Amino acid sequence: MSVSTVVLMLVSVAMSALAQITLKYGMSSSRVANVLIQDDRAATLLTIATQPQIIGGLALYGAGAVLWLFVLAKIDVSVAYPFVGLGFILTMLLGVILLGEQVTMLRVVGTLMVFAGVILVARS
Repeated sequence: MSVSTVVLMLVSVAMSALAQITLKYGMSSSRVANVLIQDDRAATLLTIATQPQIIGGLALYGAGAVLWLFVLAKIDVSVAYPFVGLGFILTMLLGVILLGEQVTMLRVVGTLMVFAGVILVARS
């Protein structure tokens, strides 16, 4: 596997993790919170669809998916897909750093087990 393919995979995974954080920011905004307590589905969908962080998060997902297509063109999906597991670690870290989320030791151990699985699959 070439260095450029690894870089594409890592950037794609990072974009997906950042997309999760961006979507969380958008869904946590006061504007969205206010509309969620109403019983107006149209207003809720419109508010969510026009929230800048939601649009940004979806754009990050889209761009990451395009990069992922280039990865899949170069290597087997059975080799590439385990790298998606790295997103669990990155998303957890970004949640702690950017959102101030609390992470238990059990969650850290579970996430590290996923990472270990990624390494084992990638080496096979």
